[in-house]
Amino acid sequence: MKVIKFGGSSLASSEQLKKVIQIVSDDATRRCVVVSAPGKRNPADTKVTDLLIRYADAVIAGRDYHDLAQEIIARYQEIALGFNFTPEDFAPIKRAILNLPLAKYPDNNYLMAAFKAHGEKLNAQLIARVFNLVGIAAQYLDPAEAGLIVTDVPDDAQIEPTSYINLRKWQNNAKVLIVPGFFGYNEHGNICTFSRGGSDITGAIMARGLNADLYENFTDVDAIYSVNPNIVPNPHAIGHMTFREMRELSYAGFSVFHDEALIPAIQGNIDVNVRNTNHPEAPGTIIAAQIGHNKNYPVRGIAASKHFCGLYISKYLLNKEVGFTRKVLNILYKYNVGYDHMPSGIDDITVIIPEANLTPDIEQSIMSELQTTIQPDEMHMIHDYAIVMVVGEGMRDTLGVMARSTTALAKAGIRLQMVNQGASEISIMFGVAQDKADLAVSALYGEFFKQN
Repeated sequence: MKVIKFGGSSLASSEQLKKVIQIVSDDATRRCVVVSAPGKRNPADTKVTDLLIRYADAVIAGRDYHDLAQEIIARYQEIALGFNFTPEDFAPIKRAILNLPLAKYPDNNYLMAAFKAHGEKLNAQLIARVFNLVGIAAQYLDPAEAGLIVTDVPDDAQIEPTSYINLRKWQNNAKVLIVPGFFGYNEHGNICTFSRGGSDITGAIMARGLNADLYENFTDVDAIYSVNPNIVPNPHAIGHMTFREMRELSYAGFSVFHDEALIPAIQGNIDVNVRNTNHPEAPGTIIAAQIGHNKNYPVRGIAASKHFCGLYISKYLLNKEVGFTRKVLNILYKYNVGYDHMPSGIDDITVIIPEANLTPDIEQSIMSELQTTIQPDEMHMIHDYAIVMVVGEGMRDTLGVMARSTTALAKAGIRLQMVNQGASEISIMFGVAQDKADLAVSALYGEFFKQN
């Protein structure tokens, strides 16, 4: 049995939905379909999720929202009319959109979560109806009925382990299950969403809960590429990769697959196949626990993630001061600022922080408190910081990957602000100026792929 997930671009219009119907019809083992909200029909278009966010913002601010509601209704109506829905058929979806502001929510965070989740919820209801109209016996399965319980965090929920037990009863369902992605319900029955792009997470949860043989994730690219095609034209396509490689690359900027979505698949030991809705004949990329390695390609992929900052702290004999790092982290914790990495020397450390975690006021407070508490010899914040990662399971068994990387970056005239290799030896991280990130990716790609 396969669980299959379609992204927003695959469901943006009635024409796209016809491709989805064909894909599901072509394989009788595709028994669970997880759907996103309708995405962009063209580059100038707006995703339904973004329209719903504007709708929620208008409701919260007390502004007129009727035009926004009608724009959202029109998006679903275009899909419905492509399958000859009558006004009576479409009425429940229209009514649900108009009634969103009238419902009661614990606070505005839950209101926003509920509005956003309805992009997927209504699309799944519509698609289940369409499937039945075209002869595919289908059933809409709401996360509440499925027993998909999540933690009580409105916009960044995590799955509760009991959900997997609840999902077992749906393993042999007679009809194709149509499941909305992106959200679940907390123990109080309130909608809580996963982080943005979380329909991938729902797909992996369903795959694990239903004990699927394969999780197929359909998007708008033929495969996962070794580098961002917007940086390097026609890059090397990845046929197979490991879960660990994908996790590292997703974190570092690969946008094809949500990095958290791999965790349920890893836990369930379920292979993931990333494929293209528009070219379903293409084999795509298989992500699995273990794969063989090509000695000619020790690096699987190269990615860059921008918008970081680096808190640099230098103090003589720092290595002998017990509790120094704890003092720094306690202050970050006090201001609810998480960090991602902390490379260090004997007299200095750099704390890598996502820029979005800081505001100017928070940054000033942290720097002031650090100055008083740890009395550094030197301390400053490095803004416009980017992380570039070289990732590959084969790197562990290949000599000279670090040397080749730094040489390629030096030839491109890129100064390294930080170098860090993980204990797993499958990734090397470079800190560079933000405006040099794409150049760094291009230089590294030329070293590890163009020459082979």
